[in-house]
Amino acid sequence: MQTRIINTDHQYVLNHCTKYLARSNPDFRHNYNSQFSVGDARGQICEVWRFPIIDSYVDRDDQESTANFNRVTFVYFSLNSDLPKFVGVVGTFDKLYRSIPLNEITFLGEPTGYYAISLAIPKGEVHTYKFIVDGQVILDPINPQQKILDNGQTWSQFFTHFSTEILSLQTWEAKLLERITDHILPFRTEEGQRFLDFYYNSLDRQSKDNQLLYAYRFDQSIGVVNFIDKLLSKEERHHLVDYKICLDIVDKLLRQRNPFLEPGLMSKEMYSELYDQLWSGNVPGWDYGRYNNPQYFLQLLRRHAFTGAFSHPKYGGNAGGAGWAYLAERYPFNWRQAIEVPLGTNPDYRG
Repeated sequence: MQTRIINTDHQYVLNHCTKYLARSNPDFRHNYNSQFSVGDARGQICEVWRFPIIDSYVDRDDQESTANFNRVTFVYFSLNSDLPKFVGVVGTFDKLYRSIPLNEITFLGEPTGYYAISLAIPKGEVHTYKFIVDGQVILDPINPQQKILDNGQTWSQFFTHFSTEILSLQTWEAKLLERITDHILPFRTEEGQRFLDFYYNSLDRQSKDNQLLYAYRFDQSIGVVNFIDKLLSKEERHHLVDYKICLDIVDKLLRQRNPFLEPGLMSKEMYSELYDQLWSGNVPGWDYGRYNNPQYFLQLLRRHAFTGAFSHPKYGGNAGGAGWAYLAERYPFNWRQAIEVPLGTNPDYRG
């Protein structure tokens, strides 16, 4: 099936691009935590994670079927005075032998140096892509997300809303993170577990027409680890190094304390003790030479965990609105009136 091309709105592209790309300051002010190598132009760009632009998409003539799609806008920006004659994009969202040409974006009839194309791509997917500029195949010079394929080739990468594929973390890191977030959030207490069981089981009994889209039982606590993984791929990418270092230290620490079990299988009491030590900042056996403030890491993780548990499910956490339902059971909080279908009942809001 051929990918649907959406009419390119030049004003839309400029509104989403110029705030971040049209800056003349050449300083590397945005290379937080040295996430980019020296000389990488992305260190000069504010919030590079915003590209390609992932937005909601609604076709006024076919609203029901397009609710399962995102509007993905690929942007190429040329700083050279000699503008390219052709800019195209190829990716796994379409046939790889087919290059989709980008449109030259103009303002008041004059070229801006921006080239863009908007495509309707299904939600819950991860894709790789490259640009073709005057016959030369290149990575996206803005988007920091990249993936090395099995053949050793590097491609640019993006994901749409509700994606559940782990991208930033390794499997063991995700499992370890799940155990720690279980201790942070209220959903693994006896009362919280009882609520989740009731909530997800009640979803399963609903008719197909009324089931919440993408609501299913996660192995992890309402998808918080998935949310953090996506957050570390984009908005909080500069904190990925914190997670990599600290999870490695925690893994080694737990193995020292109990060499007979995998960290993911250790008792709740082990994690409770570790949590208290992290909060105090005094963790016996912690490698302070690699990371000198374990309390900061716990504060960072708590912020991410609570955000994921109660944010919009399109960001990967709060699966099926379970976090909101947990709050609604305790407080006057009718969240469905504020959210688009099928998660909610608001006919106007589009996420």
